[in-house]
Amino acid sequence: MTEQPRRRLKISHRTRAVYEGSANSSHNELRMTPLTLPGQTTLDSRITITPATSVWTYWDYWGTQVTTFDLAQPHGELAIEALSLVETSAPGPLPEDPGWEAVEERLDADRLYEYVLPTPRTGIAAAPVAAAREACAQLPPQQAALAVAELVRDRVDYLPGSTGVHTGAQDAWDQRAGVCQDLTHLTIALLRRIGLPSRYVSGYLHPAPDAPAHTEVAGQSHAWLEYWAGDWIGHDPTNRTRPGESHVVVARGREYGDVVPHKGVYHGAPSGPPQVEVTFTRVL
Repeated sequence: MTEQPRRRLKISHRTRAVYEGSANSSHNELRMTPLTLPGQTTLDSRITITPATSVWTYWDYWGTQVTTFDLAQPHGELAIEALSLVETSAPGPLPEDPGWEAVEERLDADRLYEYVLPTPRTGIAAAPVAAAREACAQLPPQQAALAVAELVRDRVDYLPGSTGVHTGAQDAWDQRAGVCQDLTHLTIALLRRIGLPSRYVSGYLHPAPDAPAHTEVAGQSHAWLEYWAGDWIGHDPTNRTRPGESHVVVARGREYGDVVPHKGVYHGAPSGPPQVEVTFTRVL
């Protein structure tokens, strides 16, 4: 048997918030710890908070590891660094396409029904749904999913800075531009409307897979999706590809709102947008 290509990646995800005066207290949730899955093993992961404080971890409803912490003392800035070492491999062969009847039976028998319901960011109008149904007419589920993803990518240009975290699927369709989050939300919205359970995946994508080992490369968080057609199958609509050994899964949910890397509340002086920096180093 041929060994699957493997990659070992060191990922640093740093977030820094600076307040105009000081924050008196804050409560925070982080989803920055990569999962261990078939084809992905988290060898090491640690999160450092400045000012130093105790942290707690738990698994949320969608199967993501969450780190929480409170800061009760006044602080002028907050720094978070999540360091991970992850070994990944190329995906295995696709499962046998189950056909539409089997997908419908699975919806009734499992929690997959949660992944065909609309959410605030995956609402979609009738016109794009009709276009999706036309694009995948008479196709079995796996081929239908790819046809819908291609429809989205042909219509919507990847344009950094064109949207924000609150942009919805319909907005991306209308303005014909968006970022990976928008392409993912739009594809999910249409897959759900043709009857395929689909979930949002948040994680990382090494931006330069051919970079020499032990060379640090600047990157960013990334988003793609998984749809159920015999098993959960990943697809990266932004790059028109199946996720591979350069993709690292951190969180899954119905949409971005379920997987936000850092969210919280604080009491005190206002702050500007947080500064975020993600770097990758291939060590194998």
